Amino acid sequence: MTESTPLSGCITIVPAVPHRGDDGFLYLARIDRPSRTITRDGTEVTLLPKGLVFCDPARRRLAQAGDDGRMTVFRIARRHLGVPDPDLDRVVGASVPGRGLGALVSDFLAALATEARSPRPLIGDRLARGALDLVAALVMDLLQTPAPQEAEPGRRADTEMLTRIRAYIEARLREPGLSPGSIALAHHISVRYLHKLFQSDGTTVGRWVRQRRLDSCRRELSRTPNRRITVAAVANRWGFSSPAHFSRTFREAYGMTPSQWQARAAAGPGTPAALR
Repeated sequence: MTESTPLSGCITIVPAVPHRGDDGFLYLARIDRPSRTITRDGTEVTLLPKGLVFCDPARRRLAQAGDDGRMTVFRIARRHLGVPDPDLDRVVGASVPGRGLGALVSDFLAALATEARSPRPLIGDRLARGALDLVAALVMDLLQTPAPQEAEPGRRADTEMLTRIRAYIEARLREPGLSPGSIALAHHISVRYLHKLFQSDGTTVGRWVRQRRLDSCRRELSRTPNRRITVAAVANRWGFSSPAHFSRTFREAYGMTPSQWQARAAAGPGTPAALR
């Protein structure tokens, strides 16, 4: 694409990562054709098709496609990702191979870029919002997963399995029946091993699923400040069967009720910043 292509109010396809930064945006480049190198803090790394790299010209050096390379660059409004800026800054410059959760995000972005060429803005807008959720999940995964060179050889298989499981969970957050048993069965592992994987990451299966569902509800409530969609409907959509339980869990996580969060979104533009 030779010019900016708006997909929604929160994500745009641009010709390339700009040379000057803007604190309000993060850039995510998807590799379409083998790109010769990427410079991250002075280190050159070969990028392969379907790979992803987070860029921010205001903070680090940028992805360079090279003469024979090709990439699609997405400009994303930081405030719509629902991830604190310090966490986003930590993944800037990180490259993500096209496998596991990275492959899921990469394929979704490729479909989004294709849809941008069709005259169906409403579909493109919904896809863009789905892409934001997946990118936010990828950021969380990068923050929680040790880099390959940091992982002990004996733990690499566990790390890869955990990445696949997270991608599986992310795709099924809306299913009320999602449970440790169903997750373990889908990956041909024992529930005990599943719990061990998440325990080694400092959390539990249930806690991780609950937090991802809460994050999804929070973002959706921020996008519907006019309250055309009720809090109960949002909770049910993301797997919470009890509105009272959802409200209590949401308050414990963010310091306010879902209704208060929604009202805060209505009081001003953009997504409210996460409480710290």
